[in-house]
Amino acid sequence: MHERAIRSLTGLSQSQVAQRLATYGHNTLQQAKKRGMGHIILSVVREPMFLLLIACGTLYLIIGEPQDALMLLLFVIIMMGITIVQEGKTEKTLEALRDLSSPRAMVIRDGERITIAGRDVVPDDIVVLSEGERVPADGVVLWAANLSIDESLLTGESVSVTKQAVEGYADSDCPMQRPNAESSLFVYAGSLVVGGQGVYRVRSTGSNTEMGKIGESLQSLDREDTALQRETNKIVRLFFVIAAVLCLLIIVVYGLTRGNWLEGVLSGITLAMAMLPEEFPVVLTIFLALGASRISRKHVLARRMHAVESLGSATVLCSDKTGTITQNKMQVQQLWADGERFIQDPQKKKTVPESLHPLIEYGILASRKDPFDPMEKAFLEVADQKLIDVLHVHPSWDIVREYPLSQGFFSVTNVWKNETAKTYEVAAKGAVETIMDICHLDEEARSAIFEEVSDMAGKGLRILAVAKGTYAKGEALPESQHDFDFDFLGLVALADPIRPTASEAIGLCHQAGIRVVMITGDYPQTASNIAGQIGLDNPSMVMTGMELETLEDSVLQEKLKHCNVFARVIPEQKLQLIKALKANGERVAMTGDGVNDAPALKASDIGIAMGQRGTDVAREASSLVLLDDDFSSIVWAVRIGRRIFDNLRKAMAYIVSVHIPIAGMSIIPVLFQWKELALLPVHIVFLELLIDPACSIVFECEEEEAGVMQRTPASYASSLFSRSMLFISSLQGLVSLLFVLCTWFGFKYAGFSLEAQRTGSFITLIISNLALILTNRSWTERISKSFRHANAALGWVMSAALIFLALVISIRPLQQVFHFASIPLWAIGAATLSGMLSIVWFELYKSLKGRSRN
Repeated sequence: MHERAIRSLTGLSQSQVAQRLATYGHNTLQQAKKRGMGHIILSVVREPMFLLLIACGTLYLIIGEPQDALMLLLFVIIMMGITIVQEGKTEKTLEALRDLSSPRAMVIRDGERITIAGRDVVPDDIVVLSEGERVPADGVVLWAANLSIDESLLTGESVSVTKQAVEGYADSDCPMQRPNAESSLFVYAGSLVVGGQGVYRVRSTGSNTEMGKIGESLQSLDREDTALQRETNKIVRLFFVIAAVLCLLIIVVYGLTRGNWLEGVLSGITLAMAMLPEEFPVVLTIFLALGASRISRKHVLARRMHAVESLGSATVLCSDKTGTITQNKMQVQQLWADGERFIQDPQKKKTVPESLHPLIEYGILASRKDPFDPMEKAFLEVADQKLIDVLHVHPSWDIVREYPLSQGFFSVTNVWKNETAKTYEVAAKGAVETIMDICHLDEEARSAIFEEVSDMAGKGLRILAVAKGTYAKGEALPESQHDFDFDFLGLVALADPIRPTASEAIGLCHQAGIRVVMITGDYPQTASNIAGQIGLDNPSMVMTGMELETLEDSVLQEKLKHCNVFARVIPEQKLQLIKALKANGERVAMTGDGVNDAPALKASDIGIAMGQRGTDVAREASSLVLLDDDFSSIVWAVRIGRRIFDNLRKAMAYIVSVHIPIAGMSIIPVLFQWKELALLPVHIVFLELLIDPACSIVFECEEEEAGVMQRTPASYASSLFSRSMLFISSLQGLVSLLFVLCTWFGFKYAGFSLEAQRTGSFITLIISNLALILTNRSWTERISKSFRHANAALGWVMSAALIFLALVISIRPLQQVFHFASIPLWAIGAATLSGMLSIVWFELYKSLKGRSRN
């Protein structure tokens, strides 16, 4: 189409453009992506864990302990800083990943070509498309010259779609269609021009585009709290209730039995301080923040930290094919010519036989010199890998004329000039039927070719035919490529190659009890073939999008128990599948990279987006982002998630166990009417703000348990505070309390003062605390074996605690602050031994349990 004809189509003046901009506004999806530090801080302070810590600090201020309150509030600030830094890094990384934020667009307004931001395009704009550009809005094609567009972001299909001009370019009544392989008259926002040129009229912008509609559907999906969040909130509320009840009970009992209500209030507050569960949210924050940092070293970005733990309990992993399992590019898989077949081995690059070199040679000549089209790149890749003689590439030849695809004639022909030859070299490639037609083959030859085509198509391959010809120099070139004399060279079968690590990663998922389901917009044969290559269960059982439309929810849920491959699926059906799986009780992780994956990513329990190939919308909707797009990174994330859950359970069990002796030594003196309290607020602040948070880091640094990837997801979906865990941790705490009481009464009967009794029992409590850390590092291995596993934080925590303990029991000013007294070395040794003996029973229990398993 000539420039004058294009200009005749544009009736938009600048005032009309301004009016449309005011009516439609800018792209709402882009506005939704503007996230600043205020958003991050707001998301942090809304977390219940931080609200809880602030409430605890306020409580300390109310009871007149400003130093303790400041210590706790300082810890709140530190933890908020960690989270803000982590969230800030995440958002900055995502910002760096965005490549679709605002594509540029060349539009024709007032008869002039101008370049504007893609978000400023308005309905009825005339947009000029060129190779390598993003389409800024949906519209109808008015003119096309070999225009080929990659719409895999919307359709999931890696093969580009050839576009044709609508009949009668001034006709704007042609109704828009949904994106699919047959929608050749329309272009869609976010897709990529991989070949040719075109002009189109804009129909829809912003939220009215196909991409925008998917974005709007995300707004109707609410993200659920994870099981860990719900359970932690529940246990925190329970502890608050118990602490409040016991606090009131102690105040009443103390006041009624001793008549001193002021001391009763102080005793009740001391017990409440011992019972307040501020460690739970602190530990949860530390584990998830450090876990997010840990998996980032494996190229996995955690946008929502709770997803790190949740991934370990996933039972189903729904994966898109294009760009996730496959590499989202085309690769030559088979060649055929005159009965000779060449099959490429993905494990070993084999040289193409000399007799088949012309097939690749003329396939390259029928392509552009610097192609964008994935199929044309595949031809060049064969030459780049030196699988054919490089002499067949002909870098010195020049193109004389190109014959693009046209309506009803699906082939491309290039005419090349060789300075040393007397004729032009003519190369053509395209649909098999078209190439056979221009080669004027007889029925016998056609039947043989169709037999090969049928065999290749059954393997899910894309098939092109290649032909060659010559034309005398000096003669006028024909108007149609059909007028050349061609010789049929053969068939080239291409496929989107599987990622090298995909099969192994899927095998590890199966080993870990995670079922893998592939959902794609590609053809059933292709999907089944890929599923078989990567080792999916029941690869021949394929369900299509058309079948999904006819099924009731109950029938679909039943079929989903066995079917693992879904083909020709549209975005709404992906969401339908995720909901059906969740209705079956599955915990669903969903991987994807396209805009069409975004609703399913958000609706799943764990959304995993691709960082390099993924769209901005998909990343925003996901919980995790694979920065390297490597499917095997998911396995690492699952492994780390399971490790986090195991270690988190150990840390929570430890916290429960250490609270029992602290609470016991706070409540027993009141119930049994001792003259003085055994523990004072300063002791409890030391235990809870110094030892417990530091020990959470020790447990976070623990290596994974043996066989972590051989367990079923059910073991990681079970309650964090299971009955068995609560029973064992409670028993640990009761035994520790028993040994602390033994030390108290032993020192009393030995004639020590009250301060000396407090000193001895505090030593036993600290040593017992440290011993609980050591024994809880593993619930299956004895302490002696667990020392074989490195733990960088363990030495620092143990050393710091012991040094501080030595200082407070030996330096006079610190003794006065803690209400301690000097005791002889033998007494210190006895108190230390008492604390160490408190865990002997659990070590024996682990030994007996290990023998029973063997």
